[in-house]
Amino acid sequence: MKKLIASAAIALMGLAGTAMAEEYPERPILMMVSYGAGGATDFQARIVTMTAGNEDALGMPIAIINKPGAGGRVGWNWFATQADPDGYTLAAYNVPHFIAQSIKGGVSYSADSFEPIANWGADPAVFVVAADSPFNSMADVVAHAKENPGKLTFSGAGLFVGHHIAALQIEKAAGVKMAYIPTKGGGAAAMKAVIAGEVMGGINNLSDAFRAQEAGSVKILGVADLHRSDFLPDVPTMQEQGLDVDNSSVNFRGVMVPKGTPQEVIDELAATVPEMFANPRVAKKMQAGGSPMHIMTRDEVKEMWAAREQTLKELLAGL
Repeated sequence: MKKLIASAAIALMGLAGTAMAEEYPERPILMMVSYGAGGATDFQARIVTMTAGNEDALGMPIAIINKPGAGGRVGWNWFATQADPDGYTLAAYNVPHFIAQSIKGGVSYSADSFEPIANWGADPAVFVVAADSPFNSMADVVAHAKENPGKLTFSGAGLFVGHHIAALQIEKAAGVKMAYIPTKGGGAAAMKAVIAGEVMGGINNLSDAFRAQEAGSVKILGVADLHRSDFLPDVPTMQEQGLDVDNSSVNFRGVMVPKGTPQEVIDELAATVPEMFANPRVAKKMQAGGSPMHIMTRDEVKEMWAAREQTLKELLAGL
């Protein structure tokens, strides 16, 4: 009799576990963005999650919460140490940002702290100047920097984010020293500093820069990628302008969960989220906002994270 009761209990537990997996999600989900409202990550996160409540997606809405500060460190530290690993608190990741920061140290996370779900975009870094700037090419920027060592000020979203990595590569390739100024409010604040004339130039996301150029506020002088962007066909890459700058600073964005999240939840998200990103309404809004999409599955993101970590270790060695 006792054996029968024990067997029945185990069977019921198995059924309960299956039911729990099938019912996820049962309530709305939060997604943490480590940058302020209005920047590229926030802007895109709100677009790619807008269909989450559809029956052919998660069936529950995703609400964005912003935890900006220290180039993303504030939000990712919180996510790694305080977020419940239950599938109801997701986070947007930015690579190379959080991987480079973990390599340099002083943070409570590494790639092993998180489980990737899917990637939605790949946003190259670009060099921007105000619309009325005398600079019209990277050659103009480099010439001024050589004549005025350490005095050419330019903004970015923080230390050891994609912007900073592009800045380090430009300085090394040109053999110059410029004054990189990380802002507290992420890419949006960095762009405002350029437009307001607080700095002479800036490194920013292509998507933010595209919208600012469309508004007549900035000029985009070069793209830190291996190929020209379809959004900016007339803007040459850094390499086309004689600067040995590759695609190490390209900002991959996607969704992750904390380590320890139940595997059945990870599997459900990994199966559903890439399809959610592929929704035609999402693609249309991303296109209109100058935001390049690059959808990758969980397995593809794992490979990308590992490859970027190796590249960044080599790039940041000695810094």
